[in-house]
Amino acid sequence: MANLMFLPVADRIESGTYLLYDCACGTGGMLTVAEETLKQIAKDHGKQVATHLYGQEINGETYAICKADLLLKGDGDAADNIVGGPEHSTLSNDAFRSREFDFMLANPPYGKSWKSDLERMGGKAELRDPRFRVMHDGEELSLITRSSDGQMLFLANMLSKMKHGTPLGSRIAEVHNGSSLFTGDAGQGESNIRRWIIESDWLEAIVALPLNMFYNTGIATYVWVLSNRKPKQREGQVQLIDATQWFKPLRKNMGKKNCELAPEDIQCICQTFLAFEETPQSKIFQNAAFGYWKVKVERPLRLHSQLTLPRIESLRFASGDEEIRAVLYDELGDALVEKPASVRKQLEKLLDDWGSADTADDDEENEGAAKKSLPDKKKKKLLDADTWKRDAFLVETATRLRVELGGDLFEDHNVFLAKLSDALTTLGIKLSASDHKLIVNAVSWRDENAPPVIKKIHRGRAGVSPAGKGILPDPLRGLYEAKIDGKTCVVEYEPDSELRDYEQIPLLEEGGIEAFIPFLSAAPAPHPSPDQCRHPRAGA
Repeated sequence: MANLMFLPVADRIESGTYLLYDCACGTGGMLTVAEETLKQIAKDHGKQVATHLYGQEINGETYAICKADLLLKGDGDAADNIVGGPEHSTLSNDAFRSREFDFMLANPPYGKSWKSDLERMGGKAELRDPRFRVMHDGEELSLITRSSDGQMLFLANMLSKMKHGTPLGSRIAEVHNGSSLFTGDAGQGESNIRRWIIESDWLEAIVALPLNMFYNTGIATYVWVLSNRKPKQREGQVQLIDATQWFKPLRKNMGKKNCELAPEDIQCICQTFLAFEETPQSKIFQNAAFGYWKVKVERPLRLHSQLTLPRIESLRFASGDEEIRAVLYDELGDALVEKPASVRKQLEKLLDDWGSADTADDDEENEGAAKKSLPDKKKKKLLDADTWKRDAFLVETATRLRVELGGDLFEDHNVFLAKLSDALTTLGIKLSASDHKLIVNAVSWRDENAPPVIKKIHRGRAGVSPAGKGILPDPLRGLYEAKIDGKTCVVEYEPDSELRDYEQIPLLEEGGIEAFIPFLSAAPAPHPSPDQCRHPRAGA
């Protein structure tokens, strides 16, 4: 890691002072190795450099070892810059908030929950730490990851400490497991971190290390190499290096660690990185190759409708808990609606005794088990006479609509809605939006051969500019030209939530989104929703 940080700028290192930082420094091994490597490279190029080491570590034991090691080496100033202990979490208690560093490296914890840190920072809604909320391309990106794994936040923390006003800028090398390459959906923290990095053109390379490189895990690990001063030949590109076969087996396993990088393996990795050429182990991609548009693909809702008696009767239990209400209605009948007070005690007893019959039938080994009673909240709702009256009202209303409209099948749901509206006006019935929806849903069902349900009609002349009297058809956004009552207009169709799908479309897809999604000019076809998100993923 130290070589990957320093070798690309070896000939540009000048005599002076450099700041080195590890945000999860453990016992400080990475810092001291990095310091030694930098000084040796500077010496080889006839330069003299001074270094200041900075580190933060939450584990009290490893923090103490790190500090003691520096003191024993006589480096008291460096020891003063090592901060740690349980109260000094890098994520929730940044010890170097105002500092910027020349070189940064770390091996943060993988798959470790940072929920306690999140709570100390006020939760996702209240977290306003500038390290984890950044402005990018005119929008604020939240870099807050899942609370179950905070490893990418350590990388975001380092990125916030880069120097932007120096010739060398800052260089970062950090070890991650494979989840950092792909976890997080579009718009989520992990994806936003990758987007921020790649679109800012900071990612130089990702190196896949051999398996079983570390003591306590056998999972795949990767070194991310970043810089905000990319060499010209690397600009707009990312190098992926497969170093999984470059290792030396250990004579004896150390936990899960059964191999190590020999000097010749390290040399192979560094030479491959510096050469920046396509080989079987080195692949070079444009930044855009890691980007995707995530689009929500909608398909129009198609319904048949019919006011049949069984469908109307299903409204009698529209307030929920249909199975329980059906049993109660069979027991107490219309009195639940017409004379609720007269059956109140019977209803209470039935609800109190609910589940007792099941308990009585339990096996002997379960004898004495607690009765599976109904929750108080559900009991309260079932005892509420207004819910029974409302359901009865829905049945009565739908029955009257059946008398007015008949029981014939409506193959076009748009026609059904229009006639339903006229019938309600004729009958003098005013329904709330929720009641109207319940009745319509009860008597309608999906049919792929039905005409699409119209959600909105854009009145005015189709084909003129949006600033004019109409709106342009745009199938990509679900706006279709249609004839309504003999007039040409633009319509939107009701989306079918059951057919909703999501597609990840590469940014380099030839023809873009339009070429990826099939369209039909004469009929509404699958179309992406207007809300689209960039979704960068880094991987071979």
